[in-house]
Amino acid sequence: MVLILVACLFAGCKGGKKAPQEDLEVEIKDNAEILQDIKQAERIFQALPSPLESAMLIKSAGARFEEKLLNPVSNVKNYVTNKAMALNLGVYTCDLSFASLYEQTQLLIDYMNAAKKMADGLGILKAIEQEDIDKLEENINNSEVIMDIVSQTFMNSNSYLEDNGQPATAAMVLVGGWIEGLYISTQLVDMNDFNGNKLVGRIIDQKLSIDILLNLLNSSKGNPAVDALMVQVGKLKAVFDKIKIDTTPVRPEYDQTSKTTVLKSEIKTDMTKEVFLELSKTVMEIRNSFVI
Repeated sequence: MVLILVACLFAGCKGGKKAPQEDLEVEIKDNAEILQDIKQAERIFQALPSPLESAMLIKSAGARFEEKLLNPVSNVKNYVTNKAMALNLGVYTCDLSFASLYEQTQLLIDYMNAAKKMADGLGILKAIEQEDIDKLEENINNSEVIMDIVSQTFMNSNSYLEDNGQPATAAMVLVGGWIEGLYISTQLVDMNDFNGNKLVGRIIDQKLSIDILLNLLNSSKGNPAVDALMVQVGKLKAVFDKIKIDTTPVRPEYDQTSKTTVLKSEIKTDMTKEVFLELSKTVMEIRNSFVI
């Protein structure tokens, strides 16, 4: 059984004064404008971890770097359809994020070039410019600059697609990056150290993301490529649904030293090795259908 501790910082004022509170009144109207806003909200990409965030979660769990898990840049020539380029823009962005966090400098440049080719194929103007790649080479030992470029690359791609009426393509980019992050994570889990494994905990967290991902895809339902992806993600959700999450009541704990109140709750899950192996196999099958 995997045990995760959730802690939230709550109203910590060192001066002893309480922050002012405001009463907010929200009026709900059942009209087309509100429904449209909900649709737009479903497309907000920040609701899911970006490729860079996925890579950071992997590293924070203490996982090692394995180049063989990445999609070879030599596969670039295989991606000629809009769907293949969109999915692998996400995949390559995740791979370059992974390489950058582990200071694999040459790989980082190679994968940025691969991502650029996918972006160019999709007609995403200025999403990844040559000056970005040149800046990477000039600052190859400056992790802060690298993280900024990687993050901006992904956001630029999605913003351009959304702004130019291509939400389906934007959704596919996100699916590609998310699946790649999940694939790398599952492949790096040491089955001999399964119980209490931090990376397993990070993977379980993605159970909360799968419904968001399906809602995002559902916004472009009717697009053949998106419909096919929904079937694949649906199979993954069926496995995630086998994992039960039980949360204990939230209890406040006051820290006298920092003068802050921390809300603590224990989350217990019943992820078994059998369910994990099924999840890992399903993710691999989906991911391999993207990168061939």
